[in-house]
Amino acid sequence: MNTDLATQQSERLVFFTLAQLCIIILAARVAGSLAARIAQAAVVGEIIAGILLGPSLFGWIMPVPFLWIFHSTPSGPLDVLSQLGLILLMFQVGLEFDFSHLKKKANRRVVLWIAMASLLLPFATGLGVGFMSAPLFSPEANRWVSALFVATAFSITAVPVLGRIMMELGITKSRLGVIAISAAAINDVVGWLLLALVTALALAQFQFPLFLAKVFFVFLFVLAWFFFVRPLMKWAVRHFNAGHEISATFLGIVLVSIFISGMITSALGIFTIFGGFVMGVILYDEADFAKLWQARVAPFVSVFFLPIFFTYTGLRTNIAALDGVWPWIWCGLILILATISKFAGVYAAARISGLNHHQGKIMGVMMNTRALMELVVINVGYDMGAISEKTFTMLVIMAIVSTVVTTPLLRRWLPHAQGRHGEVVAT
Repeated sequence: MNTDLATQQSERLVFFTLAQLCIIILAARVAGSLAARIAQAAVVGEIIAGILLGPSLFGWIMPVPFLWIFHSTPSGPLDVLSQLGLILLMFQVGLEFDFSHLKKKANRRVVLWIAMASLLLPFATGLGVGFMSAPLFSPEANRWVSALFVATAFSITAVPVLGRIMMELGITKSRLGVIAISAAAINDVVGWLLLALVTALALAQFQFPLFLAKVFFVFLFVLAWFFFVRPLMKWAVRHFNAGHEISATFLGIVLVSIFISGMITSALGIFTIFGGFVMGVILYDEADFAKLWQARVAPFVSVFFLPIFFTYTGLRTNIAALDGVWPWIWCGLILILATISKFAGVYAAARISGLNHHQGKIMGVMMNTRALMELVVINVGYDMGAISEKTFTMLVIMAIVSTVVTTPLLRRWLPHAQGRHGEVVAT
């Protein structure tokens, strides 16, 4: 009897998971196509589709079908699939970029300036905004903890979505593309460490030596991957890969390596996705393998896995939580201050480090791409009670708007920073 019941529960879970996947994939395809028609990156349409499939639209206009489809069974399968898709995307992002640009001292200097500026000014601005808004919208939370969560959300840059936008615009091999993704990667690593600090503070377990130890072990991980794992993977490419096709053996080696890398970074407290990113980076100069991956594997990751991640996050977002004029005024203020602080800091750093006016604007726009990676931060804060539903929703809207404006502005400004052959150059 117990076996029959377990079988029925398993079949029920599979049935509703398949139903969810059908809706998610179809919605993402339609939204991606519509986004492309209005000169947006397809990923932006997919992000918006994920939000609209949640309580913000689908759950609002059709609550019964929404509850039946998305809440008849636990959300565990979608959660696992979404995280798996994200780590594979991060591998693709790392694999796609030509980091040979960073061999030049001048480029490393630009990356460090922009990475610091994209963190410090937004963090300080977010800290002030969070401290002022906490008594209004999160009165039950510790005021400083709430402010720190808002500050971290202001600081974050979404590496996966920024990477996909760059891929679609064809600037992944450009100097500015590499500088932006490198600065964003530094930004995110520091951002996750900040999140770990803020979380520890919220739990009254703040220990600065533990934070320093975490930074040290992350540094050791990166060194180990570049000096030990990279030679092994390059040997595996030569030994197992089958010319014009990815051999089954080598694909298995790559997937296991990605997952182990993600497990290690997760244990270090900076989430699994950075393990995937580092695995991609150490293979960036394997051009033949990168082309095969992009042709054979990447389309499946983009079509199947990523919309699941966007929808899973959208299921936790409810725009209807802003139920008055005053919250919308604060929402607008948060959007403006978050955008200006990020843009101004990055633009100033870009100019100081030698980029021209147009390139500075492009860097400011790209580093403002927060997207749903920011939702990881604010979901943690929301679950811990550090920010309220209203503050959570305001930050969601800020993340979406800052991402939606990225592609149109890049399409408009990139020609002004390009040379005769379309390469984004320094002047």
